[in-house]
Amino acid sequence: MNRYTIPAHLDDPELIGFWTLDEFLAMIIPFTWGVLTQHIIIGLILACACWWFLRKLKAGRAVSWIIHTAYWYLPGSFMRLKATPPSHLRLMAG
Repeated sequence: MNRYTIPAHLDDPELIGFWTLDEFLAMIIPFTWGVLTQHIIIGLILACACWWFLRKLKAGRAVSWIIHTAYWYLPGSFMRLKATPPSHLRLMAG
């Protein structure tokens, strides 16, 4: 018998029901909007579409992959992502 056991699912993300936190938020925000504006069917359709889109965008990777991609491909002013200062200001930045 083996005296040592190694957990197989140590790095699994926490789940809310069947979904990770980001997938759950991608579904609940459009659905909540639909309920509050009395467009429940539209909210349900948007919630399913957002979940499907986020699931395809992640494709087995972590959410940090989306953030890293946004950092490299979106303009610097988008969502105030931190960028490396220009070379002539690096001494001032510390």
